[in-house]
Amino acid sequence: MPESMLLAAAAGVVAGALAVGVVILLRRIVVASKDLGTDVEQATYQTLHLASRAAKHLRGGIAEGDAVKAGRHLRALLGCETLALVGPAGDVTVEGDDAVRAVAGRLAAEARASGRPQVQRRIGLGERETDAVAAPILASGVPAGAIVAFAPRVRAGLVRATGEVADWVAAQVELGELDASRAALAEAEVRALRAQISPHFIYNSLNAIASFINTDPAKARELVLEFADFTRYSFRRHGDFTTVAEELRSIDSYLKLERARFGDRLTVTLQIAPEVLSTVVPFLSIQPLVENAVRHGLEGKEGGGRITIEASDQGAFAEISVEDDGVGIDPAVLERALAGGAPGEHVGLRNVDARLRQVYGDEHGLVVETNVGAGTLVRMRVPKSQPGRVAASAGPDRLAATPDRPRDADGRLEP
Repeated sequence: MPESMLLAAAAGVVAGALAVGVVILLRRIVVASKDLGTDVEQATYQTLHLASRAAKHLRGGIAEGDAVKAGRHLRALLGCETLALVGPAGDVTVEGDDAVRAVAGRLAAEARASGRPQVQRRIGLGERETDAVAAPILASGVPAGAIVAFAPRVRAGLVRATGEVADWVAAQVELGELDASRAALAEAEVRALRAQISPHFIYNSLNAIASFINTDPAKARELVLEFADFTRYSFRRHGDFTTVAEELRSIDSYLKLERARFGDRLTVTLQIAPEVLSTVVPFLSIQPLVENAVRHGLEGKEGGGRITIEASDQGAFAEISVEDDGVGIDPAVLERALAGGAPGEHVGLRNVDARLRQVYGDEHGLVVETNVGAGTLVRMRVPKSQPGRVAASAGPDRLAATPDRPRDADGRLEP
């Protein structure tokens, strides 16, 4: 066979192989595109994705939040040429052509004043013209800014979309305000628990310390350090969460002070599973239960009594209970207190219950078993794994002294 015919045959084979390869490649592309969903499904995903990415930059408000990053996603969401976010004070953040800044501020003011979208056409920007639509952002009915979209031609679809996006942005701002309110409420509840450390307790503690100064100076010094550890932990200003171990250290200091006053009339039993010591819990969530047992359970009982503190491993949960054999609580009084009754009625139980429900859900509120003359058992149940929640670290000076770690001559824990 002539060489030219061989070359032609080879070229035909290569061309055929390439054609088959192209067909296979195209088929794979088609199959892959089907796996991603229909055009409608892909458009829905893209819209939700952009909204999700913008949301996290809007929770702090239009002025305080990262409006630049939010504007980038909102511009893509609306598909407009330029987008401006205008804060409540008139500050303008532009994503796109900065030449629209002054126009955006004016249109935003008009939209806020009217409470509805405003459209302006044929706006001169140097040698070109553009249209714009401005929609007010009304958070809880109050103007919180405006969103202004610019396009060569504003159609009805863009007007409606801009209004919807403005309403969605308002919802994100409201959620941010709600988060701030919740944080303020949680801080107020912790302040209420700190206020529960009454002058009566401080007076009794200092009086007990004073009683040992002449008879047992070493005991008096130890109680002073315990009092310092307890107050330092209770009044710390950082961290919404702590660990079971840290709460128990604070409780140990508190009970040493109370035992100095009660003497042999106060007996404490601890049953703690090592597996739950690192479990994260809300700050001041166990100590108030112990204080409630002492103040409302044993102080009014002739002869004192016993407190039992247990922390057990329940698989995915840690269960913590505080039980006393004191005077008990009238169930009607307890129900009224947990429902937000008189401020002086078991504020510790009420605040701990409210915070547990807020953090973990209503199913994790306190479980209380009590009756007059029958003592009180309080249980709490928290997840052992809590991604995103970090316990504030305690400095070594806050840790209670133990036989393995005594204090040095300056009162600090030895390493």
